[in-house]
Amino acid sequence: MPPCLHLVVAINAAAAFGRRRDVGPRVAQALVAAGHQVTSLSAPSFDALRRDVQGALVSRVDALVVVGGDGMVSLGTNLLAGTSRPLAIVPCGTGNDLARGLGIPVDDTDAAIRHLLDALTRPPRAIDTARVRCGDTTIWFAGVLSAGLDAVVNERANRMRRPRGKSRYTLAMLLVLTTFRPISYRLTVDGRPRRVRAMLISVANNVSIGGGMRIVPGAVIDDGLLDLFIVAPLSRAGFLRVFPKVFSGTHATLPQVEITRCRSIRIDADRVAAYADGERVGAMPVQVDVVPKALLVHA
Repeated sequence: MPPCLHLVVAINAAAAFGRRRDVGPRVAQALVAAGHQVTSLSAPSFDALRRDVQGALVSRVDALVVVGGDGMVSLGTNLLAGTSRPLAIVPCGTGNDLARGLGIPVDDTDAAIRHLLDALTRPPRAIDTARVRCGDTTIWFAGVLSAGLDAVVNERANRMRRPRGKSRYTLAMLLVLTTFRPISYRLTVDGRPRRVRAMLISVANNVSIGGGMRIVPGAVIDDGLLDLFIVAPLSRAGFLRVFPKVFSGTHATLPQVEITRCRSIRIDADRVAAYADGERVGAMPVQVDVVPKALLVHA
């Protein structure tokens, strides 16, 4: 019989625009039925939930289970990276990209709960994370940092209330493209300075963003490297021809796309903000460094 674990279950009741409010209680009930000790936490705001989870982790806790989308994964990553305490994920958001990259079922809650219960019986897996320094702020991400068109689209999508689902990101992209212009970047990649003009730059530890857009199909989450993804300037029509290929990953071989593996990158550009795992980091410049095997995950 598996040992009894002390678990904190952090629930984002607003995930997927509140349509999945049943998932958190179902997860907690399944964990209790499996013999684990569970502290369930939910809060009226994301910041309040973060504070509550941080307070709960002061006590003896064997793992943190987050229930929600990539925002909840970001919360867990920033609390646990560099520690010996594991993270577990039950995806029920609109993106769920890290869960997808870890092989956790993203479209079937019952399957995701079964996956969680099984994963808790095994030692956790160590994956890479990236540490981002932006001004006086340091954050961690396990998925992708966006610093261009994709970041602008993220900001626009976050302000939209409709549609409620993955198509919101696509619609936001179409709206942003009407006025977007390529950006001039100043980069330092593994110590080598470089200037580039591009539609977007992303730094990927995981394969996908935006609910399954496979921007770096060859990314490996525990290889000690990050993937620098650059899309050269394109016309609006050219970008719209390329964009559908991102869902299959076949865009990666196009001449307008460059993917380079690195360990460290500094990104600077005027009037551009960075997002990491869907959460706003801040205005450029940002310094991104991979930290191998910094996060333990039950997956």
